[in-house]
Amino acid sequence: MVIQGTSFGGPSLLSSCSSTYRLNHLLFSKRRRRISLSHWHFARIKTRRFAVAASDNGVFTSPQIAKSFDFTSEERIYNWWESQGYFRPKFDRGSDPFVIPMPPPNVTGSLHMGHAMFVTLEDIMVRYHRMKGRPTLWLPGTDHAGIATQLVVERMLASEGIKRVELSRDEFTERVWEWKEKYGGAITNQIKRLGASCDWTREHFTLDEQLSRAVIEAFVRLHEKGLIYQGSYMVNWAPALQTAVSDLEVEYHEESGTLYHIKYRVAGGSRSDFLTIATTRPETLFGDVAIAVHPKDDRYSKYVGGMAIVPLTYGRHVPIIADKHVDKDFGTGVLKISPGHDHNDYFIARKLGLPILNVMNKDGTLNDVAGLYSGLDRFEARKKLWADLEETGLAVKTEPHTLRVPRSQRGGEIIEPLVSKQWFVTMEPLAEKALQAVEKGDLKIIPERFERIYNHWLSNIKDWCISRQLWWGHRIPVWYIVGKDCEEEYIVARGADEALAQAQQKYGKDVKIYQDPDVLDTWFSSALWPFSTLGWPNVSAEDFKLFYPTAMLETGHDILFFWVARMVMMGIEFTGKVPFQYVYLHGLIRDSQGRKMSKTLGNVIDPLDTIKEFGTDALRFTLSLGTAGQDLNLSTERLTSNKAFTNKLWNAGKFVLQNLPSQSDASAWEDVLSYEFDKEESLHRLPLSERWVISKLHILIDGVTASYDKYFFGDIGRETYDFFWGDFADWYIEASKARLYHSGGHSVASVAQAVLLYVFENILKLLHPFMPFVTEELWQALPNREAALIVSPWPQTSLPRLSNSIKKFENLQALTRAIRNARAEYSVEPVKCISASIVANEEVLQYISKEKQVLSLLSRLDLQNVHFTNSPPGNADQSVHLVAGDGLEAYLPLADMVDITSEIERLSKRLSKMQTEYDGLTARLSSPKFVEKAPEDIVRGVREKATETQEKITLTENRLALLKSTVLVS
Repeated sequence: MVIQGTSFGGPSLLSSCSSTYRLNHLLFSKRRRRISLSHWHFARIKTRRFAVAASDNGVFTSPQIAKSFDFTSEERIYNWWESQGYFRPKFDRGSDPFVIPMPPPNVTGSLHMGHAMFVTLEDIMVRYHRMKGRPTLWLPGTDHAGIATQLVVERMLASEGIKRVELSRDEFTERVWEWKEKYGGAITNQIKRLGASCDWTREHFTLDEQLSRAVIEAFVRLHEKGLIYQGSYMVNWAPALQTAVSDLEVEYHEESGTLYHIKYRVAGGSRSDFLTIATTRPETLFGDVAIAVHPKDDRYSKYVGGMAIVPLTYGRHVPIIADKHVDKDFGTGVLKISPGHDHNDYFIARKLGLPILNVMNKDGTLNDVAGLYSGLDRFEARKKLWADLEETGLAVKTEPHTLRVPRSQRGGEIIEPLVSKQWFVTMEPLAEKALQAVEKGDLKIIPERFERIYNHWLSNIKDWCISRQLWWGHRIPVWYIVGKDCEEEYIVARGADEALAQAQQKYGKDVKIYQDPDVLDTWFSSALWPFSTLGWPNVSAEDFKLFYPTAMLETGHDILFFWVARMVMMGIEFTGKVPFQYVYLHGLIRDSQGRKMSKTLGNVIDPLDTIKEFGTDALRFTLSLGTAGQDLNLSTERLTSNKAFTNKLWNAGKFVLQNLPSQSDASAWEDVLSYEFDKEESLHRLPLSERWVISKLHILIDGVTASYDKYFFGDIGRETYDFFWGDFADWYIEASKARLYHSGGHSVASVAQAVLLYVFENILKLLHPFMPFVTEELWQALPNREAALIVSPWPQTSLPRLSNSIKKFENLQALTRAIRNARAEYSVEPVKCISASIVANEEVLQYISKEKQVLSLLSRLDLQNVHFTNSPPGNADQSVHLVAGDGLEAYLPLADMVDITSEIERLSKRLSKMQTEYDGLTARLSSPKFVEKAPEDIVRGVREKATETQEKITLTENRLALLKSTVLVS
């Protein structure tokens, strides 16, 4: 019987059957990967402890003491790193600095998975480049978050029965600063909990004195170049907040609403001459300046050029025009043009030269233009207006309609498009340079497909509304002259004293001035972040000279336009350089079903709760396995799996430590340290298992290093995981026991000890950027550590690897899998050792036979009855014949594997049952009634089942024949 050498799923914890080894009851467990290394018991293990300098200070715990990695030690390790100054850039090894400016989270924020994602990815980059010897600087900080913070404090005041308007501006901002000092550090501490190795000595806040100075300088310079101007234009207005908000702060929600159909009578026509418009906001009709239809809509062509009467306005007339932007199929095909309250209408009116009429106050109530409805809230006015239209016969009907409602990201109120006087930045000349930066390759966006989105937005950019009607933020550095028109006469200055001096020079010493009450959009200060945090506008500042431009900007792809592009524009404008070389964009984190996380769905996963349950390393490793720019589905299953990975690392460390020589055994350590792995001739002197694992490690180091340099983090995680678990833990650790527990003493064990230590410490280095805590804890437990892992040199690349040795060991693996599969198929008891004859040509026999102990250990063979030969054994016809690969076979005597009589009885019963099942299936297929009338997929399923059963019958018959022949021979 031939069983091909297919995968058995990897090695179990196997022990040799010779007296040198102890049996393991977990052999061939189907739940192999759940086996904890801490449960391994071996005959010759003696627990040895090592004195490690860093471990003596109470910071670290050895696997020799703890059964598993304790998550509560993470904060202790983090504090130790920070106290040692490891997060600060070091220039002792020279090289070009690697600098990342952290996307500053809102000072009001609390940690969510978006923060966890950016912290993980940025910390991976920083830790890698630090180990590579580059001076690394990760600049942390928080954003003052104008609207969000003001809302938080206003709500706090409301709980005390105080309204903001009851306080002076200074009193209110003083309360905000008090709140910030008390609660504003929460997000920083939570980011530290994720292991962020930032230089906290350089932490910034966007309202710091240095950054505020940069903001004022930027405004003044842009104004001096004519790029900042004041004007009345359409903006997103938040009536409750009483401020304009940016596009980013407006979220659109699909909500159930109403479509109102209203008659507009045609001036000079009969009672039957009217146009019916359909609108979702009838209260804006007081701001109508025209009625538009499509030029090719025959229903209304006769009215084009005439006038329509706006309902309930005492006969106000507006022109009826034709415009191709009108959708003939929406509603009635008639569009009311209200340019003061609709973005599309605004642009049509600007294009056609129509007037702009505003009917709304800043608080969302209607103004005097609305006549009798003046003073009513916009939604209250809508109800009253519709009731009046019904009474006058101008209401046609209402119908349900799904609306795309703009709501403020902060607070959730419905945003009102409104024409308002604001400050703007002219963007086109700034955008042109930012476009060229990508075109010339000065800026690279990862993934590259986002370059197209970046280019499209910058090529169609609109001027930026930078003023906000808030009290919290950077006050606009503009002063007006008392008694003068503020649109015509104003002063831009770097401070009040400078503004007054300019005013006195122009208007005399008695002049009085007052500052613009508005503050700048939060994104304005954020746009300066990469260089304002380094000392700009002082270009002589040491940090600016050393660290600007930065190397990398990492953030979510959803703020590519609103923040990243603006930083590029401002960086080029004020420093003449692109502020970073690369932009790495990560995707959103979704739940296991691919849904966006939201409180409404109840699927929000809290990072801090996750850390308590699974550990920071498991969370970071899970988040890092995504692909740049793509959303990542986060599930408990993935977190559980990676928590098991953390435990597997810990228990592998325990095994390595338990099998190293005693610290006091100088002779044994001399043997261990005598091995070299960076020279090819040294590798050739190693046994096959050791040559294989070292070669695989060196290939991994090269591949992982290349992926780090390309920012392919998912590839790094998967490749390192597979090597550690599949090659090192499942195969090499098992193979090493043949050396460690051999009676040959140090000379045999030392090679395995040296390789275990070498491979494991390199695994810790490769994984450290992903899983910093458990790797540092394990590193400190290893003997003779001269430096912390966080600042240890990265593994050397281009080290030797022996491809031929890899192929040879793969043959050994294939043979092992084939034997294991056969044992499983014949239900051989895990503790039972069997005989085997290994058949191969002379070349294969030469290296396979040298690994006899390894093969016996991994395959549960009787070491004294494993024979190597170039021809089949005499009992071949009473053996299971395995083909592991070209030129490598095995014969396993059936008598060793099963009780033949019992097995014949069992298989005979099984064969009878399968035959009965097969007869039933063929009977159905022989019935014309079934074949013709049953659904095609049912018939196909029965045929497939019959074929499968027939194959099983053939296999069982063959096995029975083999067993019966063995009985006859016996």
